[in-house]
Amino acid sequence: MSERLFPALRRLSGLAVTLLLIEFVDELVFGVGEAAWPLIRTDLRLDYAQIGLLMSVPGLLAAFVEPVFGLWADRGLKRWLVLGGGVCFAASALLTGLAPNFVVLLASFILFFPASGAFVSVAQTVLMDLDPRRMELQMARWTLAGSLGVVAGPIVLTVVGWAGLSWRSAYISLAILAILLVLFTARTRFPSPPMSEDGEAPPPANARSILRAIRRRDVQHWLILLMFADFILDVLLGYLALYFVDVVGTTPEQGALAVGVFTGVGLLSDALLIPLLTRVSGLSYLRWSTALMVIVYPTFLLAPGFEVKLALIGLVGLLNAGWYAILKAQMYGTLPGQSGTVLAIDSVFGFIEKLVPLGLGLLAARAGLNVALWVLVLGPIVVWLGVRRPPAKPG
Repeated sequence: MSERLFPALRRLSGLAVTLLLIEFVDELVFGVGEAAWPLIRTDLRLDYAQIGLLMSVPGLLAAFVEPVFGLWADRGLKRWLVLGGGVCFAASALLTGLAPNFVVLLASFILFFPASGAFVSVAQTVLMDLDPRRMELQMARWTLAGSLGVVAGPIVLTVVGWAGLSWRSAYISLAILAILLVLFTARTRFPSPPMSEDGEAPPPANARSILRAIRRRDVQHWLILLMFADFILDVLLGYLALYFVDVVGTTPEQGALAVGVFTGVGLLSDALLIPLLTRVSGLSYLRWSTALMVIVYPTFLLAPGFEVKLALIGLVGLLNAGWYAILKAQMYGTLPGQSGTVLAIDSVFGFIEKLVPLGLGLLAARAGLNVALWVLVLGPIVVWLGVRRPPAKPG
């Protein structure tokens, strides 16, 4: 595996490395937050409904802002979007670390989501434009960088705890790291807009072109699969530490360990995915991995005891590797040369996607988190059905 993985990584350009660092820092903040939920809840005295609001409302509001980023991205403003988003990204991390109550924490999350959209999502479109012929491989690299960040998050939180500091110190440190990355990115040169096969630049995105793209069946297909794939990715991760603490009955440290196992195994499988995609089709891989997940995830919910569940959540993290990378690459492939349009329609559709954590939080408040997490089994079922018959590309 190393004979294929490391040469593939060494071929990355300086700009590509910078873009992957942006994804790493974004997921590092995310990883710290997911592991810190029990601590944040105790410190600010949050309930499940408030946690569901924190996971959903900022994303719902960002869905009205981020489509504009897609319009601007296809008009040559990607560099300024990334830099401006990075400054707001750092400010939101700082505000989170200083938040004294639920309202201020919600305000910091509301700033974070569109900031991440400009800083991180636009950076992803730049990476896709660097090599349109190898989008699956580029997305696999992007996912690997994100997995490194997610795995490092609980480690950072643990180290901060060992040092006698709180979760707030972790967020303040991440704000400083984000500002340093923005300064580094400002010294990097961004490429010119990509050209189509006839040598002309594709038309810039506008409201009409976005609506026309959303009406396409192939675009709708991959958008729906991306939403359901996230059930066993970020949605599950968001509630994982709370599940182990509240349902399994573990300590917050054991809950953080479960998050670390889930993301750590995911990191390993994301690394293995890069050489794998040079040999097999991404959609073929998705067919068998989602089929196995339909069996493994319910087994995890039914299994007794902390140790057994810990092993099974590691297996879940192994099987969900590459879902986002492969499906997002298919999305970009439906609209070649229009990465800003992909960003815009993904943001519009994200309004529906962000309702899932909110609905899950409200269901958990009424029926319990153990019952609520059974809804997530719909994710692998829908993705398995969708990749068995992918849509034909329009002529």
